[in-house]
Amino acid sequence: MITIAIAEDHQSLIDGIKLFLEYEDDIKVVGEANDGERLLEIVRLKKPDVVLTDIRMPKMDGITATRHLKKEFPSCKVIAFSMFEQDEAIAQMEAAGASGYILKNSSLKTVLAAIHAVMKGETFFDSSIKKTDYRKKDTDDIPLSKRELEIVKLIGEGKTSQEIADLLFIGKTTVDTHRKNILKKLSLQGKSELLRYSMEKKYDF
Repeated sequence: MITIAIAEDHQSLIDGIKLFLEYEDDIKVVGEANDGERLLEIVRLKKPDVVLTDIRMPKMDGITATRHLKKEFPSCKVIAFSMFEQDEAIAQMEAAGASGYILKNSSLKTVLAAIHAVMKGETFFDSSIKKTDYRKKDTDDIPLSKRELEIVKLIGEGKTSQEIADLLFIGKTTVDTHRKNILKKLSLQGKSELLRYSMEKKYDF
């Protein structure tokens, strides 16, 4: 039996998904939440196999909630359920630990397919999402400076340019300049690819 928790600030949408899943013999909805804080409470109490969560919710957004629950329950599979298909939103959910990303205008059959896919250890992305492909690079072969590596590490930790500037005691414009140089050196296209890359980079300092 696959246990599911659903987090969505529109109760009618939760009700619709629950009604659909009631006809599945191998799936049981064990909890529901209308905000991120309540989602964490549900996960701690019920320990579901899969969490289906909206990104934008009151009190705590889905990205932050995912980051917290994956830290506490790494085996829990998270599927983002959102109206947004921007690269940055997808990258942020991936970085937080989500295994899937589907859109709210998708069919309920897509929701079901996503649940089964992540339970098999696979990732699942809505067919309408055009994910940006990028090559994984070994930075040993790329001349990033020590400062640039520090900034990549902090980007991977979710820090903003201003937060990085404060931590490194440099100006925000300096951080922004470093970010542009890093993108150019790594041949990455924009913030979303840099975020994905920074989450996979291993550091020896």
